Amino acid sequence: MRYLHTMVRVKDLEESLDFYCGKLGLVEVRRADYPQGRFTLVFLAAPEDVERARRERAPLLELTYNWDPEEYTGGRNFGHLAFEVEDIYALCQRLMDAGVTINRPPRDGRMAFVRSPDGISIELLQRGDPLPVREPWASMPNVGSW
Repeated sequence: MRYLHTMVRVKDLEESLDFYCGKLGLVEVRRADYPQGRFTLVFLAAPEDVERARRERAPLLELTYNWDPEEYTGGRNFGHLAFEVEDIYALCQRLMDAGVTINRPPRDGRMAFVRSPDGISIELLQRGDPLPVREPWASMPNVGSW
């Protein structure tokens, strides 16, 4: 398993970039707009991690800017921790066997979400290409929020 990023939702992207980059000193390493989902993702790295982040994967801060205004309450502005895993199906099965609820099953063979005992959302991402879609995951519904 490898730690990938922490996601934080922001209300004002420019104001947030001014804080994280202009004041704190992080560096924008990539950005993507998703018109169909009406959001923008901006990934930031610490100055010492910039080259590694551009060559491969380094721990990043993901700023998520939703284009439609939203009030973030109950910690909703903090999104999730993300980890890349060797076999998403095997890990989700191990977690389920240990009593962990799979909030967003890996129906696509690529992504799943669970929550920590304290309610922190954790994204699990399949390393490399998605695994072939298979049951019981493909038919499993979402549970709660993630």
